Amino acid sequence: MTARHEQIADELRRAIDREEYTVGSRLPAETELAAHYGVSRGTIRQAVAALTAEGLIGSRQGARRVVLAGRRSQSFAELRSFAQWARAMGREATGRVIAQDYRPATAHDAVRLQLLERTPVLHVLRVRGLDGEPVLLERTVYADWISPAVETIEPDCPSVTQRLYDDTGLVFAYGEHVIDAVAAGAQDAELLGIRRTSLLLRVRRVTTTREGRPVEWSDDRYRSDAVSFSVHNSTGNNALARNTAG
Repeated sequence: MTARHEQIADELRRAIDREEYTVGSRLPAETELAAHYGVSRGTIRQAVAALTAEGLIGSRQGARRVVLAGRRSQSFAELRSFAQWARAMGREATGRVIAQDYRPATAHDAVRLQLLERTPVLHVLRVRGLDGEPVLLERTVYADWISPAVETIEPDCPSVTQRLYDDTGLVFAYGEHVIDAVAAGAQDAELLGIRRTSLLLRVRRVTTTREGRPVEWSDDRYRSDAVSFSVHNSTGNNALARNTAG
């Protein structure tokens, strides 16, 4: 027989999937959930702990738990960090910063991050892995207002998204993604352990807060033999748009 806390955890997962609790919103307090399900607060804590471990919700001391992501880990219809996606598959996410430095924002940076040109922004090159195997290169540019918090994160932190939430309360709420294929250059090949000119799946993305404030823009390159993408859509809701190359 399934334990009661597991049943409650599954009901909460389905509620998150149905967007009864949207990304960035708070779950009801433990006392409210306990009354709703007719159980003790301890049972609720067990259920919530399971969702926290999966990366669906975050918890900060003295604050209500916040929804960080939905459950469909392979879909671009929702925003999900690499670490959350890995945990949903039962894999261990790893990360390693290769280079990190401040540079003046270019015109390209300024448009994407809604900043003035030459504003100092933080550039980070990071290798991400699944169970220790490198599968992704992230070349990320962080807006000036969040760069100091990113700069203090340890180089091998497995989830920058979770750490920024824990440290600052930041929730990544919206993302725009452009997906194409590129050939691996010398640096890509060396860091991912593949042959030069191997095809990589590239995702160029801009991520914002719930209020629409840009947090970062990134050029992410995945090994095509390790990762694939899917987009869930319908005639009434199509998250996928076709664009010409460029």
